[in-house]
Amino acid sequence: MTTILLALVIGAAFGAVLDRIGATNPAIVGKMLSLKNLELAKTILLAIGVGAVLMFGGQMLGLVDVGHMSVKSAYIGVFIGGLMFGAGWAVSGYCPGTGVCAAATGRKDALFFIAGGLLGAAAYMVTYPAWKASGLLDKFMGGKVTLGSVPGAKYDGLMAMSGDVLGIILGLVFVALAFALPERISGSDGAVMAPAE
Repeated sequence: MTTILLALVIGAAFGAVLDRIGATNPAIVGKMLSLKNLELAKTILLAIGVGAVLMFGGQMLGLVDVGHMSVKSAYIGVFIGGLMFGAGWAVSGYCPGTGVCAAATGRKDALFFIAGGLLGAAAYMVTYPAWKASGLLDKFMGGKVTLGSVPGAKYDGLMAMSGDVLGIILGLVFVALAFALPERISGSDGAVMAPAE
């Protein structure tokens, strides 16, 4: 029960932060994806970078258990799904997490986004045998792999470099990008906070 309560508190706090930084506003997301206003992108890069440094640094120091790291299998369907995900994010202004957070703030358009996502997931489940037979879900490059090798992990690394060191380096690159990128690329961003509908 304590785990569920902790998850609810952390999830609510994360949702509040997403709303506060504008990630639940399709207008702001649209400006980010069209590269007109990069404030949200800078925040995302900073969060990923700091998280990577803390996680991989914690693994090196023995503070984070490598066994908690989950790596998904590589297959063509993941790349196709990623393209579809990006296109859906650009069109709707929501990704699954921000859509749920936006719905919690009262945005009606987010409810339609969630319904569409659930219908899409149901359609995938119903047609799964056809996708499986197509070969799009067959593993390649060894299935579960990481860029660098992580001691104690059950996943192969594509490079001989330590995965922890590589993770910290990439995290620092993300942090540097977050500070180096301008907030706006051209003109006025035009993104205004829209009230909940």
